[in-house]
Amino acid sequence: MSNLQMGQATLRRPRRRGRRILAGSLLALVLLGALVASQREIIRLAAQGYVYGYPLVMTALTRDNFTRGIAPANRLVHVPAFPEASFRDIVRPNVDTLYSLAWLDMQAGPWVFELPASERYLLMQFLDAWSNVFASLGPRTLGSEGGRFLLAGQDWQGEVPEGLTLLRSPTRIAWLLGRVQTNGKADYAAVHAIQAQVGLRSLEDWRQGKPASAEPFRLPGEPAVPPLHQMRALDGGQFFTRLAQLLVDNPPGPLDAAAVDDLQKLGVQPGGAPQWNWLQRQAVALGMRLAERGMRQALEADDGRVNGWRMPPQHIGDYGSDYGLRAVVAMAGFGANLAADAVYPNADVDGQGRALEGGRRYRLHFAAGELPPARAFWSVTAYDGDGYLIDNPLGRYALGDRDPLHYNADGSLDIHLQADAPGEAQQGNWLPIPASGPFSLTGRIYLPEPQVLDGRWHMPAIEPVED
Repeated sequence: MSNLQMGQATLRRPRRRGRRILAGSLLALVLLGALVASQREIIRLAAQGYVYGYPLVMTALTRDNFTRGIAPANRLVHVPAFPEASFRDIVRPNVDTLYSLAWLDMQAGPWVFELPASERYLLMQFLDAWSNVFASLGPRTLGSEGGRFLLAGQDWQGEVPEGLTLLRSPTRIAWLLGRVQTNGKADYAAVHAIQAQVGLRSLEDWRQGKPASAEPFRLPGEPAVPPLHQMRALDGGQFFTRLAQLLVDNPPGPLDAAAVDDLQKLGVQPGGAPQWNWLQRQAVALGMRLAERGMRQALEADDGRVNGWRMPPQHIGDYGSDYGLRAVVAMAGFGANLAADAVYPNADVDGQGRALEGGRRYRLHFAAGELPPARAFWSVTAYDGDGYLIDNPLGRYALGDRDPLHYNADGSLDIHLQADAPGEAQQGNWLPIPASGPFSLTGRIYLPEPQVLDGRWHMPAIEPVED
């Protein structure tokens, strides 16, 4: 064969391979189109069911991590110190307050919960298995007074003892997520004294005068896989089987009849396991992927931003039939409280709508008289792209009005956002960010003034600082 013939043959072979690849790609597209067309209803039902059931499954995954590695169910745990950057059990953890936590099985109850009087911000919220707040105990509802409460499940029919106020959980799983204002590490001892007066015990132990006690807080010996990562690893059968099991004791809300009907059409019944053929399993997997992509797009959407910040809707923590919001919050900020108790604006873009990037320098500038209007206190916390704290040499994850900030001569305030330490004069106002990759900020405004809730006040834009 001549060199010319060899060259022509060599040219023909890539062309043939290219045609085969193109033909294979076209066949795959045709098959995918056929799948979508024949299973359109299954895809739709799976996507809707995933969004609807996401917070219930996230609740169970979070509880399981906690009860396996930190403390058993039905035991109160007081967290003695702020989380560090290695903490992965909850996304967007709070470093303004020390937590008091308990995962309750209401079928084993009822439970007596005691709260001391306190002049500082102290919020004890109880969430059901769907992540709705069913009770919020704190300065907004109790003032500086404490109280004694009886936590009971929906089916409990006993008599409420005198001196106790009844709180009912709509679901078998209930989560106590308590926060006590903590003004830095030097304030730990004062907060521990308050935590020691928060009590949880069974009604029977309370009647017998047995003292309430708390479980020592301990992190698991081996870091647990974060619930968010566990959720992403579930296939369709695993997710919907877990959802079906949880539905038995954690019933849907009164507005959920249509969503429950759609689950039944998908073959998801309380206590059962869905039976799908191969084609249906592929359709369910596609529906779940589409739903998760939609949830992530909702997190990144520009709709409703002001100065690059998103303000949570007023019905956060009490979602009704807004399943999309409920799912997105479970993904990005699980355990949200009611807006009237605290508001958490979030930003992952600058004032021009450009994604915040680690390694760059930014400034958050509050004009004089425009600091966050809080009746309690406020802060700003930085998180990495997955919503976890950012490791840095100072161990500084947030800044706020309780820190020794340096204010400008006109009363304005600058917070410096960068990975490398700024000059000495700016150190106190430095909030570290990653050296690379995306990051975001969460503002926290505790007991917000009316102008925060009604939209008359907004967080200022995050400004890039050019070298």
